[in-house]
Amino acid sequence: MKKISHNNTQASEVTTPLPREGQGGGVITFNTEGTVSMPDIDQQLIRRWVNDVAVSYGRRVGEINYIFVDDERILEVNRQFLGHDYYTDIITFDYTQGRIISGDLYISLDTVRSNEEEIRGKEQGARGKEQGARSKELHRVIIHGVLHLCGINDKGPGEREIMEACEDKALAKLNFKN
Repeated sequence: MKKISHNNTQASEVTTPLPREGQGGGVITFNTEGTVSMPDIDQQLIRRWVNDVAVSYGRRVGEINYIFVDDERILEVNRQFLGHDYYTDIITFDYTQGRIISGDLYISLDTVRSNEEEIRGKEQGARGKEQGARSKELHRVIIHGVLHLCGINDKGPGEREIMEACEDKALAKLNFKN
């Protein structure tokens, strides 16, 4: 994968034909750093899903590298590269060129777990809802970074709501309901 950089230059539009939904795309890898274990996810399903979501936004997957970490590592990355002194669930380093999306996506499994617990508390859920919250939250974070690579932002006025709607639409492809 490419080295982390913050070059904001825009590449020229790529004219490579896009795959249709259900067709393969680029390379998507799943890695861990530190002491975290690989989450129990269906990597092949996620690869197809990410490719389908990218295509639905007129994009194609180049190289996407998921790096699952703990809170201490995400804080370190956040401080070192973004100058932020707080925990977060995901940091997306965007290497997209034209319509080909690529990036390194750091996901804190600790923060995802904390978010899941908050969701479960709100649901006051039965066992099935608890399992659904766990799986849905990790998948929401996984696709959140891809949506950033597709050009969807969540920091400006009204953008958070747009991002959440896009996340819900993507999650629906995996039969997750609100």
